Amino acid sequence: MSQAQQRDRYITFNNIDCYENAALVLDAMNELFELEPESKNELWVRFMDKIPQNYREEFKKPTNDHDTLYLVCANVFYISDLFDEFEFEKGIDVLDQVELECC
Repeated sequence: MSQAQQRDRYITFNNIDCYENAALVLDAMNELFELEPESKNELWVRFMDKIPQNYREEFKKPTNDHDTLYLVCANVFYISDLFDEFEFEKGIDVLDQVELECC
């Protein structure tokens, strides 16, 4: 990785797209909910109700009223349990990335 592309977490977050990382976690959650409908219990129904349906478009707006990154980071342990319980490796991988770089 060149100096221009070096990631700088916790200080400037240079070259880290935390909203994209959070979107990848949400994408993985939605994929798991489709593959394993029983994984979407009341907790996840209420969690997803707080996430705008168009979360990818919301992230692109200069003023984002929905702090979805905060919701993902604040619930990282619960999301981790969800992915672990259903052995959903894709979700585990993207959650590890967002936790390491952004939360």
